[in-house]
Amino acid sequence: MTTTEIGPRGSLTDEELRAVDLYWRAANYLSVGQIYLLDNPLLREPLAPEHIKPRLLGHWGTTPGLNFVYAHLQRQVRRRGTDMIWIMGPGHGGPSGVATAWLDGTYTEIYPEITRDAEGMRRLFRRFSFPGGVPSHYAPETPGSIHEGGELGYALSHAYGAAFDNPGLVVAAVVGDGEAETGPLAGSWAANRFIDPATDGAVLPILHLNGYKIANPTVLARMPERELAALMEGHGHEPVFISGDDPAVLHREMAEVLDRALDGIAEIQRRARDGADRGGLRWPMIVLRTPKGWTGPEEVDGLPVEGTWRSHQVPLAAVRTDPGHLGQLERWMRSYRPEELFGADGAPVPETTALVVPEGDHRISANPVANGGLLLKDLTLPDFRRYAVEVPSPGAVQHEATRVLGGYLRDVIRANPDDFRIFGPDETASNRLGAVFEATDRAWDLPLLPTDESLAPGGRVMEVLSEHLCQGWLEGYLLTGRHGLFNSYEAFIHIVDAMLNQHAKWLKVTRAIPWRRPIASLNYLLSSHVWRQDHNGFSHQDPGFIDHVVNKKPEIVRVYLPPDANTLLSTADHCLRMRDTVNVVIAGKQPALSYLTMDQSIAHCTRGLGIWEWASTDGGADPDVVLACAGDVPTLETLAAADLLRTHLPELRVRVVNVVDLMRLQPAEEHPHGLTDRSYDALFTTDKPVIFAFHGYPWLIHRLTYRRNGHDNLHVRGYKEEGTTTTPFDMVMLNDLDRFHLVMDVIDRVPGLSVKAAHLSQRMHDARLRCRAHTREYGDDAPEIRDWTWGS
Repeated sequence: MTTTEIGPRGSLTDEELRAVDLYWRAANYLSVGQIYLLDNPLLREPLAPEHIKPRLLGHWGTTPGLNFVYAHLQRQVRRRGTDMIWIMGPGHGGPSGVATAWLDGTYTEIYPEITRDAEGMRRLFRRFSFPGGVPSHYAPETPGSIHEGGELGYALSHAYGAAFDNPGLVVAAVVGDGEAETGPLAGSWAANRFIDPATDGAVLPILHLNGYKIANPTVLARMPERELAALMEGHGHEPVFISGDDPAVLHREMAEVLDRALDGIAEIQRRARDGADRGGLRWPMIVLRTPKGWTGPEEVDGLPVEGTWRSHQVPLAAVRTDPGHLGQLERWMRSYRPEELFGADGAPVPETTALVVPEGDHRISANPVANGGLLLKDLTLPDFRRYAVEVPSPGAVQHEATRVLGGYLRDVIRANPDDFRIFGPDETASNRLGAVFEATDRAWDLPLLPTDESLAPGGRVMEVLSEHLCQGWLEGYLLTGRHGLFNSYEAFIHIVDAMLNQHAKWLKVTRAIPWRRPIASLNYLLSSHVWRQDHNGFSHQDPGFIDHVVNKKPEIVRVYLPPDANTLLSTADHCLRMRDTVNVVIAGKQPALSYLTMDQSIAHCTRGLGIWEWASTDGGADPDVVLACAGDVPTLETLAAADLLRTHLPELRVRVVNVVDLMRLQPAEEHPHGLTDRSYDALFTTDKPVIFAFHGYPWLIHRLTYRRNGHDNLHVRGYKEEGTTTTPFDMVMLNDLDRFHLVMDVIDRVPGLSVKAAHLSQRMHDARLRCRAHTREYGDDAPEIRDWTWGS
């Protein structure tokens, strides 16, 4: 254990040096106490087994380095008045976040029962990784956090998302060397190419190399310093390296390095804001090497621990049963000299926080930016009805739904120039949202060529070919009090499945934390969807993101499948007003029929689903069959099937039900948007066949409705992993979602029709064969399919 006394050197005065070291030692002491102790928090008596938690949970290895960084960041904030938050990238640094927030006083302000005295310290220790307490990560329950370490790789993307449109903010992002090996983090180094020093804040990356992951060394820690420097320089950074295990040296070096880094950031921003040439700028970053488990046990049971992977979790694992381990723990904790850090009442002595902890909201753990709902303002939204398309009659004219939406989003950007951005992996124009470029450019801070279009510093469309980076940016932007939209090809949004998991979990937890204020919802617009990837083929065909999303807590998730342009406008406006949810909107970008006027769309979206009387033939009576649909292409095929039935079986009473809000299918007791059983039964009946044409995998509809009356009568058609490069109609035929197959399903399932309508069933089968043959001969769908309109 290193307990080197501190001597004078460098820019720190002796008084400042002592203050930083006291704070660091206090944070380390509190961190160890959280992992091990139930009682005797100040070691006022010799440690005994009953003072130790029965289950030792938590991670020590990265924690002392994090405490070291935080102490120095706080000192800089106090000296400079810098507006700063920090991102704790290492996944298991929870003890550090809790310890420093308690030292700063923020923890007690938020949780008054965790007082800043001996009893409060005991409660603090007890609640860490303990039933009914707080997790071992830097979790939502910990003030100052916007990034939980439940999954590695997103520290930098969250940090840059927080910095966009926050011109006075510095985000210190600590990147662990295990985290640095992940693909998302490796791609995130490019994020500094998208920051505008004139209008955005800054990110200060601190790559913390302690050498090991759980059981293995890390690549960057073993990389020669020359190569690591070249890597960071190639990413547009000016790296500064400091390393060692002697606090007497490292405190001074860290203070000097942070001075240089923050001065460098200020100079870059000053030049940009004065209009100077930005060419060749390099953002500062720090590479800090300290031993893993620094200041902890050097050796346990004859094996090296400090500076090795063995310090990753709990260095002394048998404290309750092994007197030797218990003695080592007591010596370890006493090495921090707690009698110098805490007074007789257990509160930090003034010297422990003097010259380090800022006042009020300047404390990193108390910064309102890290509780973004406090800063959130409603968007100024244009009246979406002004963008409505004319629908003279249902299913008679075509529009590109997302192109129509693009005009609305253009004006959302214009009306909200500093708190709304669009994120996506190089697909904004491809998804027909090109109108937004009439209001803004794509963000870009690298050289431009004459052939470039819509690229500029300060652009509000964030495009980079990394779904991880786009998702992380958007999350960081939302968590710090702003609004945004992620547009992507449907098949590739799966890349961020795990990130969506973590964000949904964050929202679920924060809903039960009163001091966490609601944030703007995370909105996905998925276009280029499964049914119109006929040109790209099987690799681009996957609607399964919906299935993944509905696994999350019901109060968090919403899935919308607007069938045409006007319903998409109404849905988008609704989603941009929401809080604390994840909204998935799926809409095609290709020309497609429009069915509803704007007034009809508003009513339909408000209901979430409903009977389309103009397409039905039940005349308000008990239907013989219900044709249900969700999604633009399934709606088209359902209406075409209804038209065929109207023509060939005019006596059949058909009810057409369209679903916009997928969660309406769940019972009311399972989802906030769910229908009551009575309402569901009124729409779908309890005893009639329901043929449901669905955008995604068929079994999801069964999952959502399995408790409903008449579920045995439900037959779902959807995507079943059949696809290739082919025509749009051949694509639906490959998956048996086409109009002819839907008619055949009706004939098979309505009692008495299978014999009576056998000739029609055969004609439907033959029609499929003719359409298939037409595509093979001409490379296009038959005109009567391609040009079909309602009533034609």
